[in-house]
Amino acid sequence: MTIRITTLDNDLRVITDDIPGIATAALGLWVEVGARNEPAAINGVSHFLEHMAFKGTTTRSALEIVEAIENVGGSLNAYTSKENTAYHARTLADDVPLALELIADIIQNSVFDEKEIAREREVILQEIGQAVDTPDDIIFDHFQGTAFAGQPLGRAILGTPEIVRSLSREDLQGYMTREYTAPRMVFAAAGAVDHDHIVDLCQKRFTTLATHPTEKYQKASYQGGHFYEKKDLEQVHILVGFESCSYGDPDSYPLAIFSSLLGGGMSSRLFQEIREKRGLVYTISSFNSPFRDTGLFTIYAGTGEEKTKELLPAIKGVLEDFPGTLQEEEIARSKAQLKAGLLMGLERTASRCEKLAQHMMIYGRPIPYQEIIEKVDAVTKEDIISVATRLIARPPTFTALGPGGEIRW
Repeated sequence: MTIRITTLDNDLRVITDDIPGIATAALGLWVEVGARNEPAAINGVSHFLEHMAFKGTTTRSALEIVEAIENVGGSLNAYTSKENTAYHARTLADDVPLALELIADIIQNSVFDEKEIAREREVILQEIGQAVDTPDDIIFDHFQGTAFAGQPLGRAILGTPEIVRSLSREDLQGYMTREYTAPRMVFAAAGAVDHDHIVDLCQKRFTTLATHPTEKYQKASYQGGHFYEKKDLEQVHILVGFESCSYGDPDSYPLAIFSSLLGGGMSSRLFQEIREKRGLVYTISSFNSPFRDTGLFTIYAGTGEEKTKELLPAIKGVLEDFPGTLQEEEIARSKAQLKAGLLMGLERTASRCEKLAQHMMIYGRPIPYQEIIEKVDAVTKEDIISVATRLIARPPTFTALGPGGEIRW
């Protein structure tokens, strides 16, 4: 494994991980632009823009884009998050130049045809409708909207139907011109790749990226609070959480272990107490979602209406009992799970590629896996108790969706 980094004259960062002995590669362009960069009036534009990138360029139609990559057995896709948008591909080694050229083409030469915009608008409206009809999906939008009320970080990635219907060709093009700049981009590749070749291809293909300064995102201000929506469902879907920490915060490692101990697997405390001993839920889990300047620690559970009165006190009990009952053997098990998950990810080129890009955007350098493992191993029992105690003392965010009367944390 050889990781190398080059910054081009336009400030596009190129990072590669050459992995011997395999015949495939994962590659893509990550842009430090997501839903939290959007003005309220055009919420959802980042996601709409991601869709439109595949709908035709000055050199290819939408069909020709997908045929080009699928003719060689590869794949080309994208996603939008709160803070990033990614355009990524997987292909055989010989077809890396084609995949890179396709990514460069859709980023620099999209035509935003009015007919395609109208068609894709309907697709996105269907996507929003599907999310609304999926309670264990839409509940997360309500949760973030409550935790960061009235802020970009609290808005839905997909936007609202009203705004999506109003977004114009000028909105899409203007947003891309303002926000999609080379200094905000990382091109990453992992697998059967040669760094110098990737750099040469990037220099030849990414020639028209904007380089002007861009505004920083609005700093988040955690609000917390309560949200409940009565809905005709079989189960009540519940999220409870607290403000946590950002990427790179020293608390992030003990917090990861706390999350694993609390609700990270079938041996976790929540699973054992709430599902195995009490039979109150089918699914219960906890996880941390870090951002650049803050984070959210979240517990999710779904249960029948008649079980909610018992469920919430039971979850509170697990949280309250945790600091005084933590055992070293639990800590060792959670550390092993975290390290195993990290090392298993090394077996997938797509996972390696994404980690390279994420590390460059967040930390400005790739974080060696051994460094991560050492930091996990260095976490003490006292570190975990300290983080857990401070976390659950913070103002909570509680959201619930389902049948019955209103419930509160």
